Order: sequence, then structure tokens, then C-alpha cells
Amino acid sequence: MNSSGSKRTLWHNARLATLAGDQPWGWLPQGALITEGEQIVWVGEASQLSPELSASIAQQRDLGGAVVTPGLIDCHTHLVYGGSRAHEFELRLQGASYEEIARAGGGIRSSVAATREAGEHELYALAAQRLQTLLAEGVTTIEVKSGYGLSQAAEAKMLRVARRLAGLGLEVRTTYLGAHALPPEYQGRPDAYVKALCDWLPELKREGLVDAVDAFCEGIGFTPAQTRQVFEAARALELPVKLHAEQLSDQGGTQLACEFGALSCDHLEYLGEAGIRALQASGTVAVLLPGAYYFLRETKLPPVQALREAGVPIAIATDHNPGTSPTLSLLLMLNMACTLFRLTPEEALRGVTQHAARALGLADRGQLVAGQRADFCIWDIAHPNELAYYFGRNPLRHTVRGGQLRN
Repeated sequence: MNSSGSKRTLWHNARLATLAGDQPWGWLPQGALITEGEQIVWVGEASQLSPELSASIAQQRDLGGAVVTPGLIDCHTHLVYGGSRAHEFELRLQGASYEEIARAGGGIRSSVAATREAGEHELYALAAQRLQTLLAEGVTTIEVKSGYGLSQAAEAKMLRVARRLAGLGLEVRTTYLGAHALPPEYQGRPDAYVKALCDWLPELKREGLVDAVDAFCEGIGFTPAQTRQVFEAARALELPVKLHAEQLSDQGGTQLACEFGALSCDHLEYLGEAGIRALQASGTVAVLLPGAYYFLRETKLPPVQALREAGVPIAIATDHNPGTSPTLSLLLMLNMACTLFRLTPEEALRGVTQHAARALGLADRGQLVAGQRADFCIWDIAHPNELAYYFGRNPLRHTVRGGQLRN
């Protein structure tokens, strides 16, 4: 027992992908780690465990040679919404354009109508069911955006539901995405809507519902000038910002977001050289979303090699949403990040751990090192590269969240 009297657990007979240090993967082939409460207090080769540390251990868990990685982090989702847009998927396959579907009442407006109509209990039940699928693959932290309410009451409803999801045993970061689309009651009045959504923000923050603020800066979304207004409102409340940027065209949104010290810029298929330089200078994370790229059958690849050469941290996320990325598999996104975007398996894993944590402004997770949260996954695999290699297989044995074995 250690001097503080709290219990320490030794997790041993493991192969650790710590994602720390100079070795590829931070690989410790005969590794062990010690947890105390919700924290990791020691990580290393089992042979380096000192007699003093050994004496402080209250219980041991033999992992039977399993691979251990940091807990997975899904840093971009739209998990709370009502309805389904499966019919639109069929229409697109039959040749209908996004604009034609939207004019017929589909698109984001369809999700807005269904979300506004649904009660909080229904929205929670739907989101919790989706989240259980992600939890079963080792997700220990998730970001959930609003943006299908587009009124103060409906946005608050979505954010309250997102907060409730933390009761399922993981950390949930909430992002206000009022600047997602123009609601029908503001048709033809985008500037008036931007003013309104900025006016809602102080109350949403007072209610404790907002961790960050996002916007969709795009030709079919909001202009850079309108996005700046949103970011200024966020900065006045000392809230960090994120941005859906350069998904369909280069609007210069990345440079704008970096000017505000954005946590992340997400999508980035049309990111140009000026945007890459801005990311490099600001330390903002580039979040790539292969699910949306795949589902929309895009052909314009994000500039991965240029991001690499600039040293920009790259994260990966599901972008789970009903219209453009209805996936509930972060493991599948690892494979797609490699096959579609040509990331290495190690880059992909860092993208859903180390860099995903940074994209959420969380410095206490994403690697297996002393002082970090004891969030980690125990896998029935021989090497962590298998997480990106397989698709349609879930080799998770157990998840540990906050030092507690969850399954």
C-alpha cells in the first residue's frame, strides 16, 4: 500500500503501445503499468519495476500478453438527433443532387424538423443506443455537437442530452454548432440568424452546456465574415473554437480559425497552402473525417503529405451524423484513414488518441504515461497495427475508464 492509503493496481504481462517516447508506437513489448484511482502512476518494462513500487501494489491483473493502447477518443460527432435520412441515401444513388433533396425538404432541414419534434427522453434513448456501439469499440472520450436544433430551446435540448450521456461512464465534451445551417424561419436572413445564435450563447454557457463553439464555414454554410462574428462571441465568453473548414471549397476558414487559436479544423479536403501554414503556426489540430469522404464518394483528398511535412497534428473521427457519415465505428475509420488517405497505422492510432485529445483541448489523456488518466483499451491482437488492418472485426477485450474495468 502506498503512503496515501489508496489502492494501486498493477496491470502486467502486456504489450504496451504508449505512443510516448522515441520508439515507434512507444512500444514496450514486456510492459506494465500501475494505476491509482483514476490516474496512471507508472509505466515501463516490467523488469524495471522497483521493489518500492512493487510494495505499494494492492492488486494485480495479468493481461495474458494482450496489447494495451490509450483509450480511443472520437473528437467529432453529431450523435444527438432525431429521425433518419436513409431515404436520401437511396435518392442520391438514383442520381438526385444534394440541392434537389434539400429543396424537397430533405438534408439538414429534415434532421432539424425531427430533432425539434423529439422530446429529450427520446433523443437521449437514441443517442445512448448509438453511443453504446462506440463504447463497445473502446471509446473512452467523445465530443458531441449540437446543430440540428437551430433555435435556442432546441439547441439547449440537444446539449442537455449530450451532457446526460456522460452517465454511461465516459467523458463527453459538448460543442455548440448553432452555425450549422440556416433554419427555415430565417430563410433569406442569414445575418439575422447569426446575430440570434450569438445572442443565445451566453445563456447556454451559464447553463453549463458548452465546452467549445463550432461553425460550418462553406459556400452552402456561413461566410468567413459571419463565422468571425460567431468566433468573436465565443472569445468574449472565453470559449475555445473549432471549425468545419474547407470541406467543399477553400473559403479561408482555416486561417480565420487559427487566428482565434482554434482547437481544430475539421474535414479539410480543399485545404490550401495558406491554411497549412496557419495550422502549422497556431498548433491547431487537423481533424480528418474519412467516413464523410467515403459516404459522399468524394474525390478530392485532404493534403495529408503537406500536413505531415508541416508537422501539423492529424486526428481522425467518425463525424457520426445522419446525412453524410452514419458510421458508428471508430475502428473502421482507422482503416479508412489508411486506405483512403494513406495514413500509416501508427498515424491513424495517434489520430484517435493523442491528437484527438489535443483536438478537444484535453492534455490529460491520449498516451500511456504517468500522470495521465487511466483510460486504456486491452486488445486481443498481436500488434497495434492490426487495429487499422482489420475492418469488420472488433478485437476489444476490455476497456478501462478512470482506472475501472468497464467490460
